[in-house]
Amino acid sequence: MLPGQSYGGSSFYEFLRVDHPALLPDFSGVDWSQVQLPHGTTVLALVFEEGVVIAGDRLATVGTEVATRDIEKVYKIDETCCMAIAGAAGPAIEMVRLFQLELEHHHKLEGQELTFEGKANRLSYLLRQNLPAAMQGLAVIPLFAGYDAHKGKGRIYKFDLTGGRYEEADYFSTGSGGKDARSTLKKAFKHPGMSEQDALDAAVEALIEAADEDRATRGFDMDRHIYPTCKRVTSGGVEDVEGREILEARERVLARREA
Repeated sequence: MLPGQSYGGSSFYEFLRVDHPALLPDFSGVDWSQVQLPHGTTVLALVFEEGVVIAGDRLATVGTEVATRDIEKVYKIDETCCMAIAGAAGPAIEMVRLFQLELEHHHKLEGQELTFEGKANRLSYLLRQNLPAAMQGLAVIPLFAGYDAHKGKGRIYKFDLTGGRYEEADYFSTGSGGKDARSTLKKAFKHPGMSEQDALDAAVEALIEAADEDRATRGFDMDRHIYPTCKRVTSGGVEDVEGREILEARERVLARREA
């Protein structure tokens, strides 16, 4: 690129970095020993016969304190995919917004959507740009899931701090309660052809178990009517799972335990 030449590619992040760097998040020069930030915790995804379910609890913490009880950790990125966040809440939400704009910008310039792998690659790139902030404690750990129309099935990608991406065939969970949630999913997951109801039950049970073992994860706050967030992604697009459905799944899980 010649000096003074504007960026002409399809990456929205690169467009900002080259032409409008002041609009990008900049955490340099901040004394993080003097700052306490809310952190999001447990999120998960699992595939079922028609697509994928992605869910997360609603609690954000600062150390041992509750920062907020109703944070959103599962976001629609476009009509075929979602992103769930764990880690430093502020940078994570900024990354969601950048990722949404990144895919929209590409679609408008190129006239077609990226493939599912292409979208995962773009998210990897955004994570690599966040690495200096992650080294200062602003780690963002996303979970990317959606419906791949080319392969006709739901798919899941997990990531590390450096932007490394790894596909999970069946299910995955991350965040402070991720290990406990994965243990539950391992027992509850039947096969990729399981029904949507079974997948939703497995997701709810995993979040209940994670909340029981991890103090930074909250399952169901029945007094305040705050329930986990859950979305389903199928060939028909991204849909919110209604609170009524999530409560019904909870009742089925508790009934099985009592039996």
